[in-house]
Amino acid sequence: MICNVSLQVIPNVTEEDLYPVVDKVIDMIGMSGVKYIVGPMETTMEGDLRQLLELVARAQEICFANGASRIISVVKIDYKAGGVSIDEKIENYR
Repeated sequence: MICNVSLQVIPNVTEEDLYPVVDKVIDMIGMSGVKYIVGPMETTMEGDLRQLLELVARAQEICFANGASRIISVVKIDYKAGGVSIDEKIENYR
């Protein structure tokens, strides 16, 4: 079933490393092949829940591998019978 998962990662790194680390997480999401939209505070992904949660786990590993001593992550899940798409949520705003 298609669902949406939004992820915000806040790695504990130096100010100059913050965006480069977040960019690596976004690159990983992009290479996964799932549909996603980058927003100013979080990235929203669309796909199978298990696959998206695996991407959330990989995001933590990327942050640690790039110098984070701690990571705060905010995860939101929208899961409904019949599935839910990013497009149906934002079509009225395009």
